[in-house]
Amino acid sequence: MDASIGKLPESLRLDRRDAVAVLTLARAHKRNALDDETIRGIGRFFADLPAWARVVVLAADGDHFSAGLDLGELSERDAVEGIHHSRMWHRAFGEIQSSTVPVIAVLKGAVVGGGLELATAAHLRVAELSTFFALPEGQRGLFVGGGASVRVSRLIGTQRMTDMMLTGRVLSVSEGTAAGLTDYEVGDGDGLDQALELAGRIASNSSVTNFAVLQALPRIAEADPETGYVLESLMAAIAQSSPEAKQRMADFLAGRAAKVGAGRAAGEASR
Repeated sequence: MDASIGKLPESLRLDRRDAVAVLTLARAHKRNALDDETIRGIGRFFADLPAWARVVVLAADGDHFSAGLDLGELSERDAVEGIHHSRMWHRAFGEIQSSTVPVIAVLKGAVVGGGLELATAAHLRVAELSTFFALPEGQRGLFVGGGASVRVSRLIGTQRMTDMMLTGRVLSVSEGTAAGLTDYEVGDGDGLDQALELAGRIASNSSVTNFAVLQALPRIAEADPETGYVLESLMAAIAQSSPEAKQRMADFLAGRAAKVGAGRAAGEASR
C-alpha cells in the first residue's frame, strides 16, 4: 500500500496494476454493504490518491458490487444528525466524481441503494450480466441520501427514478444499460478484465486531455451555450499547446500513430 494514502479500513483493499489502482470493496460476507468506516475510507483514498495512479478501478469481492447501506448504520438520529450523515456520504462520493484521474466501476450482482449511489459517482461503469439495479428506500420509508437524487436522475431521468422509488422496480443489466446506468456490458466474471483493459487505454491518454474530460466537460454541459463555447475554446487551446499534444500530433502526421478504427478493422478481418 502507498504510504501516502494512510491506512485503509479492512473493508477496502488496494492493489496496483502498473499505473492503475484497483480499490476493492472487501465485505463479501455482507454483500459489500456500506458502513460509515468504508465510506470515510473511500473518501480519504480519493482525496489523496497514490502518485502513481493514472486511473482507478473500483471493484468488489464476492457476487455483488454493493447491496447498499449497512442496516447496522440505521441508528436513531435526529434531523440535524441525519443531514450531517448524508453530507458525509456526499463528500466521500464527491471525491470520486471530482477525482483528478478517471474512475471505472466494475458492477455485478446487487447494485442497490447506496451501492448505486457509489457506482454512479464513477466516470465509467462496466456491468456483468448478473448485475441488477434498485432503489428500495421508498419501500422502507426512507429517501435516498448519498447523492442518487442528483447523479442517478441525471443519468436515467427523474421519471424513471420516480418509478424505481415508488414501485421498487428492479432493472436488469440490459434495462440498466438501455437507461444509461452502464457503459459496457460483459459476461459474468469478465468485468475486471474489461475495466483493466479500458483503464490501460485511458492511462495512455494525455493527462491534460483526461483532466479536460473530467473537470471541464461536465461544467461545459451545465453552462449556458455561449459560456460553454468559451470554456471549450479555452480548454482546447490549453490542451493543444501542451508538449505532449504537439508530439502526438507530429506522430500522427508522420504516420507513427494508429488511425481511428484500425484495431476494429483488423479484428473484423481476422474473423
